[in-house]
Amino acid sequence: MSGHSKWATTKHKKAAIDAKRGKLFARLIKNIEVAARTGGGDLAGNPTLFDAVQTAKKNSVPADNIDRAVKRGSGVEAGGADYETIMYEGYGPGGVALLVECLTDNRNRAASDVRVAFTRNGGNLADPGSVAYLFNRRGVVIAPKTDGLNEDDVLAAVLDAGADEVIDLGEAFEIRSEATDVVAVRTALQEAGIEYDSAEAQFVPSMEVDVDVDGARKVLHLIDAIEESDDVQNVYANFNASDEVMAALDEED
Repeated sequence: MSGHSKWATTKHKKAAIDAKRGKLFARLIKNIEVAARTGGGDLAGNPTLFDAVQTAKKNSVPADNIDRAVKRGSGVEAGGADYETIMYEGYGPGGVALLVECLTDNRNRAASDVRVAFTRNGGNLADPGSVAYLFNRRGVVIAPKTDGLNEDDVLAAVLDAGADEVIDLGEAFEIRSEATDVVAVRTALQEAGIEYDSAEAQFVPSMEVDVDVDGARKVLHLIDAIEESDDVQNVYANFNASDEVMAALDEED
């Protein structure tokens, strides 16, 4: 789930839950395979693969699984699937816009899974282009807060690399840039000795829909249903929930 920055804490919680299900591992492995197939298996010469591997390591994916994924993707080892990226667009409860990014070797299965999830959970699929214009492709780097690290330090490290926004998430900093500058921003952090958890291009909403507790609950339920499909890599949504709404939802869990 990728929504407004206030949802970062929820995303971390969901990642932990997904990891227990094995779903997160599967998605991270798939990202590595595709990156290796697209740009080769050399991490030094393939920054997309480097970041995919780093994210997998941060999420405790075993080294053997990572190595085999690189080999499958680069063709050194047999067994890699021919994945293609497909985007689906739709609306959830309350008019919240959703972009669903699939990485699949079976287009029909992916389409069926996504359609059923929308239909059964208060949403509906939309025509291509009807939702995508509400999102911009952006570079997003997440850097965990460490002792003594503040927003000014982060901004000073990444400003010349193309970053245009640093957002304090409470437990981490979210650094945004043009999608093409994400590697430069990540590299600038490394050179400044600042750790990062992930670096990737994401779809960030250009406008947001405020939701109350009931609305947030329904949208999250829909997103969970969509993410049940193994073909779904990411779900982006343009909803915004206040800290009070978040707290109320936490109490329900």
